[in-house]
Amino acid sequence: MHSSTPKLAVRRWWAIMPIVFITYSLAYLDRANYGFAAAAGINQDLGISKGLSSLIGALFFLGYFFFQIPGAIYAERRSVKKLVFWSLILWGGCATLTGMVSNIPSLMAIRFVLGVVEAAVMPAMLVFIANWFTKSERSRANTFLILGNPVTVLWMSVVSGYLVNSFGWRHMFIAEGLPAVVWAVIWWFIVKDKPAQVSWLTNQEKSDLDATLRAEQAAIKPVKNYREAFKSPAVIKLCAQYFCWSIGVYGFVLWLPSILKSGSTLGMVETGWLSAVPYLAATIAMLLASWASDKLQARKAFVWPFLLIGALAFAGSYLLGSTNFWASYTLLVIAGAAMYAPYGPFFAIVPELLPKNVAGGAMALINSMGALGSFVGSYFVGYLNGATGSPAASYVFMSVALLLAVWFTLAVKPQAAVRAGVVVRS
Repeated sequence: MHSSTPKLAVRRWWAIMPIVFITYSLAYLDRANYGFAAAAGINQDLGISKGLSSLIGALFFLGYFFFQIPGAIYAERRSVKKLVFWSLILWGGCATLTGMVSNIPSLMAIRFVLGVVEAAVMPAMLVFIANWFTKSERSRANTFLILGNPVTVLWMSVVSGYLVNSFGWRHMFIAEGLPAVVWAVIWWFIVKDKPAQVSWLTNQEKSDLDATLRAEQAAIKPVKNYREAFKSPAVIKLCAQYFCWSIGVYGFVLWLPSILKSGSTLGMVETGWLSAVPYLAATIAMLLASWASDKLQARKAFVWPFLLIGALAFAGSYLLGSTNFWASYTLLVIAGAAMYAPYGPFFAIVPELLPKNVAGGAMALINSMGALGSFVGSYFVGYLNGATGSPAASYVFMSVALLLAVWFTLAVKPQAAVRAGVVVRS
């Protein structure tokens, strides 16, 4: 069975990964560009106070939180293809409308709805990857999905800086919302839900892949339903871990442009370039961590050490204070890379703990707790920056959150979770 896997693997990677990457990139583009609008004067133009600005930036995650699990269940039982097609059209439309708002209530409504229509994308994509890739490939496959996040912020930081500088924040939103609608049409024609539906794999390749995936499922102890899966200690701890981790990540992503702008005398274009560097470092760290995780078939060992480094880097930025901009900035680059590195191994944990009938729902539950953490992170970091006039307090907040994430990661014990319907990993 394994003899044909290498030949099979190459073709799947080239056919599936670009699609997955582009789709998640577009979702991320329309989520993270609000930070640039905030740095570029949307608050002054619409009369938004600092406290309200934090809430509007974070409202996205409330919508995102509530609709994760319904999206995952639809993707698991019906079709990833249909779900993502409609999501693309709706979120592209919402993003474009953000550039046309003239008052605060309509901006708040659009940010919330944007979260609702993007909620299904991440769990749907994780279900999609589980349909196409085996256990020994999954950390890398997940990483190519989530690379859409730092790589998008990398080029978006530069492009948004220029767009805002040349045309203003309204044109930035409109220009960056349209690609999702165009991609929806392409997606509809090129995507199939399952390997069995495509013509570019031979029957032999399809049956080899199917046999490998079935054998992996047979090795996992059955779990009757979502309720049983959601009650398992491993899933509860992973939810808590992802909540804390996301506080750090999204506090960082949304407010990095503002933190850099307030800590220096740079213009928007330079802020854009400096904001991009942590994401370049993150991209490299993610690729290395996921490759090593698949190679060694170890997951936890590639999660908690990175989060610890991130926590220490934030603590270092706090201790430096505003006295040394470049040293503090270097630590922020390290923090960004360290927080992103473990995504691939982290999302490979769940399909190895739980069978296919509930894994998508469990990943959605974990991701929705991440969305709640993202809401807390983006709201409190923005609030603390505004209330204290410096990013120092938010560095402490993000550092503590990451230390808690380290503790929860270490507390997840797959071997001890057999009673909860989880199998010992080989």
